[in-house]
Amino acid sequence: MCKNLGVLGLGKSGVAAANLAIKLGYNVLANDPNTVKKRKIKKLNKKVNLEFSNHSKKILDSDVIIKSPGIHSDISILKKAVEKKIAIISELTFSLKNSKYKKIIAITGTNGKTTTTDLTAKIIKSFHKESIVVGNIGTPLSDKALKTKKNTYIITELSSYQLEDTPNFRPNISVLLNITPDHLEHHKTMNAYIKAKQNVFINQRCGDFIILNYDDRICRRISSKVKANLIYFSKKALINKGVFYSNGKIVIKVSKKHFEIEPKINIVGSHNIENILAATAVSYIAGVNPENIEKVISKYKGVEHRIEFVKTVNGSDYYNDSKSTNTDSTRVALESFDKNILIIMGGRDKGLSYLPLRTLVKDKVKAIFLIGEASNKIRKDLSGVTNFYDCGNIENAVKQIYKISVPCDTILLSPACASFDQFKNFEERGNIFKQLVHKL
Repeated sequence: MCKNLGVLGLGKSGVAAANLAIKLGYNVLANDPNTVKKRKIKKLNKKVNLEFSNHSKKILDSDVIIKSPGIHSDISILKKAVEKKIAIISELTFSLKNSKYKKIIAITGTNGKTTTTDLTAKIIKSFHKESIVVGNIGTPLSDKALKTKKNTYIITELSSYQLEDTPNFRPNISVLLNITPDHLEHHKTMNAYIKAKQNVFINQRCGDFIILNYDDRICRRISSKVKANLIYFSKKALINKGVFYSNGKIVIKVSKKHFEIEPKINIVGSHNIENILAATAVSYIAGVNPENIEKVISKYKGVEHRIEFVKTVNGSDYYNDSKSTNTDSTRVALESFDKNILIIMGGRDKGLSYLPLRTLVKDKVKAIFLIGEASNKIRKDLSGVTNFYDCGNIENAVKQIYKISVPCDTILLSPACASFDQFKNFEERGNIFKQLVHKL
């Protein structure tokens, strides 16, 4: 075992990886290249050596470096590490190496990851008690790695950033929900983004399973690269092998036996039918019987910050969709409601065009309440199809909406942008929105 381990980036996964390495007996140096001043890192083991600098060289004494998601591989310090032939791995690779498990279930996609992962985990846990949910959903695997057992089911949500850094990843069951433009400010091109997403299944072989969205054009196109058992899900087509939606029923045609279930669906939006179908397919392949699947879906109320109902105020319904950090997820949110929508949009731009929203905005949106850095770009792309209010921040937006809304309006926070210009993350943005609404 190598003795010296470096951690580059002190976000949630970096802290978790450093703590795990300390427990395993490594000498750990953690460096945050984006911070020049020393700061206290919550939950970080005191034995971790800290360095804050843009030009660190001490980390090059490491035998292996764990790179946090989102840090570009072409930064100077990593180029030097490559020259010195230092292994650079992801938190996922490191944590899996130190975990025990029966099956790994990996879920990715541009939209719907968290809802699908959360529902899948609840279904599987109802049948396989030794199961954990980790990854981009909130808890790094490194936090739970040493508590896993040989019969543990690991259900993990993975972003394109995580998959980009884990090219050798091979889960037992993988899910690719959809692919639409996102994170182009990081990946630069759509092809690079698609390639990162493909890492969820590219190393799978016979005996493994990949679950793909039949209704998604890109998913169908890249299915030619699949070497595992391919299972489709669809809310539009009656497919020969897979899981599909028909007349209010979910049809499972994966094995020789065919099943139909008719769960009560409590979460808003037709897109959530896709998430439910994907979760059904995963759970059935993982051995959960259809009766259990139907029971858990019928009780499921959704995930916080995903078209989450907050409160009715003066006859208007307020919804928190702070997780919508790209235009496609905001499109999905808009499609979930009828007309008379007052929407809060804006934040940190991700290099995407807002033009694809023009028709929906024209048909359904009474006004857009702009916040954050992307306000001017949103106004430019969507000019002429609705009214605009420049609010600057979320507090002013909620106040303005409260003044002008009338009964039967739908008030929707669905920013289509990242949150980092004014908030720590989308969760903080959503929580502040809910607090403001509850005070009305």
